Amino acid sequence: MGEVWFTTTTTTKGVDEAARAVEQALAQRKFSVLWALDVNDKLREKGLYLQGRFRILEVCSAPRAKEALETNPSVVHFLPCKVTVYERDGHTEIGLPLPTGLIGLVGDERLRALATEVEATLVEAVREAAG
Repeated sequence: MGEVWFTTTTTTKGVDEAARAVEQALAQRKFSVLWALDVNDKLREKGLYLQGRFRILEVCSAPRAKEALETNPSVVHFLPCKVTVYERDGHTEIGLPLPTGLIGLVGDERLRALATEVEATLVEAVREAAG
């Protein structure tokens, strides 16, 4: 068994409704959705069709991103944070890679407190969005 590097929460909401709920919950916590990728639409443009529905939201708290980048520019590889909304086994999952796990790859303990704070905020927003 490896380290836990992501978390997911199940919701009864559909993918679109859950994605909107995530955006609202993040906005209340001063995070912005910079970009929302509809994976199904993008693949369909290439003539490919995917079972299930998948969304990837790239999210950011500008002050926290600035702090992280000024502490260690290597975090650029992990920014912005991602929140995923997708169908799995007949229900919707909302998830994210855990910032503490990603920051652990950098090996800079100066980032630990910030990663912990960001992770707690994102997990709280995801749980709220899931209902």
